[in-house]
Amino acid sequence: MEQRQQGLTQHRLTAPVSGDDLKALSIGDVVYLDGRIFTGREGVYTKALDEGAGLPAAPEVIGNVNFHCSPAAAPRGDGEYEIGAVTATASFRFNKWLDDWFAMSGARIIIGKGGMAGDVYREKFVPNCAIYLTTVGYGTGALLGRGIKRVAGVHWIEELGIAQAMWVLDVENFGPFLVESDLAGNSLFERENARVAAGLDKLYEGLKPAIMKRYGETEDPKDEVI
Repeated sequence: MEQRQQGLTQHRLTAPVSGDDLKALSIGDVVYLDGRIFTGREGVYTKALDEGAGLPAAPEVIGNVNFHCSPAAAPRGDGEYEIGAVTATASFRFNKWLDDWFAMSGARIIIGKGGMAGDVYREKFVPNCAIYLTTVGYGTGALLGRGIKRVAGVHWIEELGIAQAMWVLDVENFGPFLVESDLAGNSLFERENARVAAGLDKLYEGLKPAIMKRYGETEDPKDEVI
């Protein structure tokens, strides 16, 4: 379902998603999700790929939307778990696994924080008909937690712990997320960074050199902003 609000195009997708669902998305669009997603970060990737364990459940059971996140999960008296919030983690650390991960998991959407480099989208996401969604700003973990309706399963919690285990979640109106990459490999962050960088020289024209340097390495304003 697509709608426009305050100049933004919003989509509400049902997971597992299809290629046709993703064709409708453009970078900068807002997405909300219904259906089933799963978490998977370093611990899951290492165990599944580096250690050769494979997926702990079939792709049709866990879905095809992979969230790079740590849930704030607590056990209930009935043995089930309650998740109050989910906090995204930075996705650039996962680049080395992506080829094998897409082949194994069949993931079509990866959600995380901060995005990846544009060439990663073009070389790894595009051939697998996959896109990247980014969380919106910081401090949205509790907001996203409201969209989690049920913990459908948890895998490798004894070996990996709560933060690194694979959580299978049923969600409703889960978001908002921004479309950071589309099926053509376009990147929202790459596009906007280029627009900002194009005006930096004029912005800093006539100013005195910077007193503070970024990490003690540079005083180039492009490095400060981008």
